[in-house]
Amino acid sequence: MSLDHYQALLNRCAEIGPLPTIVVHPCEANALRGALEATQAGLITPILVGPRQKIAATASEAGLDIDGLTVEDVPHSHAAAERGVALIRQGRGELLMKGSLHSDELLHAVADRENGLRTERRLSHVFAMSVPSYHKPLFVTDAAVNIFPGLEDKADICRNAIQMLHSLGIDQPKVALLSAVETVTAKLPSTLEAAALVVMSRRGQIDGALLDGPLAFDNAINAEAARVKGIHSEVAGDPDILLVPDMEAGNILAKQLIYLAGAEAAGIVLGARVPIVFTSRADSPRARIASCGLAVLLAEARRARLGIPV
Repeated sequence: MSLDHYQALLNRCAEIGPLPTIVVHPCEANALRGALEATQAGLITPILVGPRQKIAATASEAGLDIDGLTVEDVPHSHAAAERGVALIRQGRGELLMKGSLHSDELLHAVADRENGLRTERRLSHVFAMSVPSYHKPLFVTDAAVNIFPGLEDKADICRNAIQMLHSLGIDQPKVALLSAVETVTAKLPSTLEAAALVVMSRRGQIDGALLDGPLAFDNAINAEAARVKGIHSEVAGDPDILLVPDMEAGNILAKQLIYLAGAEAAGIVLGARVPIVFTSRADSPRARIASCGLAVLLAEARRARLGIPV
């Protein structure tokens, strides 16, 4: 999502129109502003869920206009998470958007076995990154939800990301399975898991993508680095998806790309009944818009997959 990718994204969203979106606890200026910017861009029709007076005070202090918007009044952030999920279950929204509450608080409500939005897939997070020095959009997963994922977790994380890229029109995404080294060694469990994921993909347990790993970051992202190390790979130098060993590594990688390489990152949580827009208070307006745009495209693909009429 360089400038051209970003514009192409918005052009596709314009054909879909705004989707009803449950915005959970937008009680901080940037969280509320993000929802309003996405509304103005024609991406969403928001329902704001949180303490009515607190939302109104936030809007007033930030000079934001929320006149005419639907507000579901609940007493606090925990209740907002539960009510937001309930509204999705009732069919009143096609997207869920995180406001100013803690990530765990929202995800706890989403993952609730009785009243949540669980599917057969594990929840996972994807950063859709625009890196100025890279030749195409780069998707980093999982950098925000799964702390120390095991093999089966990583298989679901991989499947979620692959399905997302299929929804964006990338039919055979290339997935680099990252570790600290490119050789398989029992001393680094992430190399064993990467090798297992490659075998799983060859046997149809993970399909629709080309996987390779373990790959260290340099030979995953740079074809010359891979050549020098004697690595022959269709993925090396051209990955669409970077699957990281654990959340610590992924979070550090994503934030290094943002703060040292000038990247922008749109955040989405996958694996629930609906896409979840996961924005941060530090996100740029462009990143917030891109997050909502991605979610709209994923929701549209979900409609098509389930045969839901527009």
